[in-house]
Amino acid sequence: MSGEYNAQMLETIKKQLKKFPLNPVRPSQQDSGSLAAVMVVLHGDQDDPQIVLTQRAMHLNNHAGEVAFPGGMWDRTDGDLLYTALRETQEEIGLAPALVEPIAMLPEASPKRRKLRVTPFVGLAQGPLELRSEPSEIAAIFDVPVSLFTDINNYQYFEMNHQLGALSFPCLPYKGYKIWGFTLKVLVDLINSTLDAGVELEYPSEELIEELRKRG
Repeated sequence: MSGEYNAQMLETIKKQLKKFPLNPVRPSQQDSGSLAAVMVVLHGDQDDPQIVLTQRAMHLNNHAGEVAFPGGMWDRTDGDLLYTALRETQEEIGLAPALVEPIAMLPEASPKRRKLRVTPFVGLAQGPLELRSEPSEIAAIFDVPVSLFTDINNYQYFEMNHQLGALSFPCLPYKGYKIWGFTLKVLVDLINSTLDAGVELEYPSEELIEELRKRG
């Protein structure tokens, strides 16, 4: 689908997100180091809201240079995972928790190459936003319109070489950035569940992904 949505796209998304209520529980101490939370920030035009994304700094040990949501690891001092998402969002892009209205908690998922459980939250922010990146973690901050993800023609595939051979992954190029992996899957699941976009992407089999994890 492409551009086939009525006005007030944001209102449609908000209405459909009621199926994913906020229920952030406090993790147990033994979960430290295995849990993370991110914030999917929506803002701007009601008819085609923007999503805030970041490019991770190139010197990081994990996912260097990749496109991601603001967010990070759960800390034992955090009250719950929503607190983690809001705290990390402020640290990484300078968006204060008071300026974000959390409206949904999406299903927990894991990046394909890490044994990490990540909970995405969706939050609304009133603009214009004055964001600033934390250079030790973030190389860039940029906005992407939701409508970009509703058109299957915007997607491409790229190959990643590994011991298993070349694996093909979907991605969405945008202004020099490559949106793929965990970030892309969360956004595609979001637009499919709220806008009935019907976007279907092809991924390597779960067996191959599990083997990929094992071999690092």
